[in-house]
Amino acid sequence: MISLNIEKTLGFISKENVFAYEAQVKAAQEALENGTGKGNDFLGWLHLPSSITKEHLADLKATAQVLRENCEAVVVAGIGGSYLGARAVIEALSNSFAWLQDKKSGPVILYAGHNIGEDYLYELTEYLKDKKFGVINISKSGTTTETALAFRLLKKQCEDQRGKEMAKKVIVAVTDAKKGAARVTADNEGYKSFIIPDNVGGRFSVLTPVGLLPIAVAGFDIEKLVAGAAAMEKTCGKDVPFAENPAAIYAATRNELYKNGKKIEILVNFNPKLHYVSEWWKQLYGESEGKENKGIFPASVDFSTDLHSMGQWIQEGERTIYETVISVEKTQYSLQVPSDEANLDGLNFLAGKHVDEVNKMAELGTQLAHVDGGVPNMRIVIPALNEESLGGLLYFFEKACGISGYLLEVNPFNQPGVEAYKKNMFALLNKPGYEEESKAIQARL
Repeated sequence: MISLNIEKTLGFISKENVFAYEAQVKAAQEALENGTGKGNDFLGWLHLPSSITKEHLADLKATAQVLRENCEAVVVAGIGGSYLGARAVIEALSNSFAWLQDKKSGPVILYAGHNIGEDYLYELTEYLKDKKFGVINISKSGTTTETALAFRLLKKQCEDQRGKEMAKKVIVAVTDAKKGAARVTADNEGYKSFIIPDNVGGRFSVLTPVGLLPIAVAGFDIEKLVAGAAAMEKTCGKDVPFAENPAAIYAATRNELYKNGKKIEILVNFNPKLHYVSEWWKQLYGESEGKENKGIFPASVDFSTDLHSMGQWIQEGERTIYETVISVEKTQYSLQVPSDEANLDGLNFLAGKHVDEVNKMAELGTQLAHVDGGVPNMRIVIPALNEESLGGLLYFFEKACGISGYLLEVNPFNQPGVEAYKKNMFALLNKPGYEEESKAIQARL
C-alpha cells in the first residue's frame, strides 16, 4: 500500500496547522461526493475504479489483442490528458530498451498528436513506411488541432499501406458517445470505438479507455491497475478519518506550505521510469489549480540525474519551493556492484552492494541536504513499479487534486485559460469563422 510521510515538512509548518484543515477537507470531500462544488459535472472519475465492470475490461482486452496480433507498431494519437496517463503507465512498466530489442513481445507503442513538429511527424511516418501499424485516435471532439492533424496523416498512410479493410480493423477511436468529428469518422468508417464519459475531463481520464486501451495494447494488466486504483479509492474515501487519509493529508499539507510562501512543488523521483508519471502529474495539478492568479506551480526532476543540473538551485536558490519525493521500495531486478582489483575509481567500498542500496542512500542524503537547505520534503512510498502500485498512485493524486482545488477555492475541473493560445493560432492561420480575430491580430502585429 502507498504511504505518505510529511515529517520533513514540520520544521517549516506545524502539524497543528495541517490538522486544522480537517473541517475544510471534510467539506471538500462532501462537495465532491454530493456534487455541490464547482465543476460538479466532471466528477465521473471519483468512483470510476470501483465501477469498472469485468465486461468492459474484457472488451478492452479483446480489442487490444486484435491490435497486438495485427500490428508491429501502434500509434497513440492524443494530447494532454488524452495521452499522458497511458504514457506514464506504459513507460513506468516497460523495459527501458525494449524498442531496441529484436525479439519483441508485442507492438512498439509510439505517440503522435501531442505536438505540431513537422520533423517529428515526418520521421514518424518514415519509420512506419515498412511497418504493419495501427492507430488509437483519442479525442473527445476530433478537432483538437495537434491530434486531428496527426490522425489525418496516419489514417491516410495506414489505408495506403494496409488497404481500407485492414485499416478499419487496426484503427480504433476513443471519443465522445454521440457527437464530434472523431465520432462521425468512427461511425462512417466502421472503426471499433470506446467512449470517453462526458463527466470525466481529460486529465482525470487515465482509468477510462483513454488510458486503459493503450496500456492493454502494450501488454500490461489493466485489471490489476484498476484494482490498485479501487483499493486507493477506499483508502481515500470520505469516511476515512483525516489522520488516516493520505489524499486528505497531502492536500492539506501542500495548501499549508503554499500559504507559507512555498509557491512551487517539485515532484521528485529516483527511478527514471517515473519520468512520465511526473509529466502526467504536472498537467493534473497545473491545469486544475492554476486559475484566478493563484495555484502552486508544479515542476519535476529526475534524480540523481538532475542533482547534477538543478541540484544547485534546489539546494541554495530562492526558498519558494518544496519537494514531494516518490520512492519505490523494491526494484524489479537485482544488480550488484563488482569488485575491481585496481580500484582506480575508488568504488570498492561499494563492492557487493545492490545498485538500489546506493540509490536509496543518494535519496536519503539528498532529502537531508535539501531539508537542511530550507526545502520542506514530503515522501510518498510505493511498494514496487507494478500495475497495482501505479493504479493506486494515480488515483491518490487525482483524489488529492480534487480536494486541494476546493481548498484553494477554484474550479479544479475546468481549463478556460487553455483556449487563449488556440484563438490566436486560428486567427493567425485564417481559420474560417475567425475573420474578425484575424484582422485584430494582424493589426497588433
